[in-house]
Amino acid sequence: MLKMGLLSLFFHFLFLSISSGEISSQVGINYGQLGDNLPSPEKSVKLIQSIGAKRVKIYDANPDILNALRGTDLQVSIMVPNQHLTNISTNQKLADSWIQSNVLPFYPKVKIRYLLVGNEVISSSPKEIWYSIVPAMRKIKNALNTHRLNKIKVGTSMAMDVLESSFPPSNGTFRSDIADPIVKPMLQFLSRTKSFYFLDVYPYFPWSTDSNNINLDYALFVSRTIKYTDPVSNLTYSNLFDQMVDSVIFAMEKLGYPDVRIWIAETGWPNAGDIDQIGANIYNAATYNRNVIKKLTAKPPVGTPARPGRVLPSFIFALYNENQKPGPGTERHFGLLYPNGSNVYGIDLSGKAPDSAYEPLPKPTNNEPYKGKVWCVAARGVNASELGSALSYACSQGNKTCDPIQPGKECFKPDSLVWHASYAFSSYWSQFKKTGATCYFNGLATPTAKDPSKF
Repeated sequence: MLKMGLLSLFFHFLFLSISSGEISSQVGINYGQLGDNLPSPEKSVKLIQSIGAKRVKIYDANPDILNALRGTDLQVSIMVPNQHLTNISTNQKLADSWIQSNVLPFYPKVKIRYLLVGNEVISSSPKEIWYSIVPAMRKIKNALNTHRLNKIKVGTSMAMDVLESSFPPSNGTFRSDIADPIVKPMLQFLSRTKSFYFLDVYPYFPWSTDSNNINLDYALFVSRTIKYTDPVSNLTYSNLFDQMVDSVIFAMEKLGYPDVRIWIAETGWPNAGDIDQIGANIYNAATYNRNVIKKLTAKPPVGTPARPGRVLPSFIFALYNENQKPGPGTERHFGLLYPNGSNVYGIDLSGKAPDSAYEPLPKPTNNEPYKGKVWCVAARGVNASELGSALSYACSQGNKTCDPIQPGKECFKPDSLVWHASYAFSSYWSQFKKTGATCYFNGLATPTAKDPSKF
């Protein structure tokens, strides 16, 4: 009887070790390519290994990157870009062709383990594409099965904006427009195929939009005294990250899928941003990423209050500061590395480096809301033809956006393209930034605290 008990216990631990091997706590890195000054794939792979990453996620199936990964021990996640989802969702032959072109030439020498069908499709793509997500996932999975590539898990990444409610965490609920037609069949697929819900979670964003009510130390995993107890679940939280993850877990539970595993597909903190973007600095970025890595690599696993002791496999965002990412300045400053390959700050994705191993960090200067004025002006040295087109676009939007710079009007002079574009950009931005407009204009504009009329 004792032998049988010990044998049973042995197989139980053997099963656990196999299961945990499949979803080890090793942290990976997101390797984005939206920059015109990034190192080669070969150099990038060496840099990925140098910062202790064990996994890498790319946002396509770039053959140069996959060739550079050939023969390494890095586990790889590739992606079907959003624009292909509609066609693949209705055509199994197209799905088969995609696998034949983007997986078979590299597998198994490239350790492709995850295949994401689209990236934040709900957040970034037209509504008509949303309904293609799950059918495309099914067809991609069928194509993998045809070639006996059963080890490759299929999923798609989701941002936090798929939730209708996230506070308190127990109130986590998917948006009513997507819960039944999209999320529920997706969860059914993930459950059936034993895959993961790939979640992009950034405590920076809720903190930066509500810094008066959310303590920065709570967002950075620094506080030892701030606690929040969910009044319904009675679970106690000590950081914002756990709150956000658990709100998704509770939302899945409400749809009948309490056991689908979570994979942190993206998390990070910006190391810089626009003048008026609070808390985007090297100190906060290093503090957040070092602390989240400690949490994610802890042994035994820490999990979250709703799923204690569970491994949260993860990818940190991102490898590089990418200078061609659209949007506010923070979007171009999530990198652990500068494009020249040097560290923005010391980091070790293995979680083994003690804090004492790192150089002192520069003190933050923008952890309070910016109170001055900001203008949006033409960036230096940009293409005149492109600047002219952007000027025309800005002037065509809004209410009398460019009336003051018409000939004979009060702001016409100096009669220069740069001045007129700067006025138009600022006028456009002041009208539309509350609805999401940014001072970017495809890299042609930049925010400044200096009044352009005084230049």
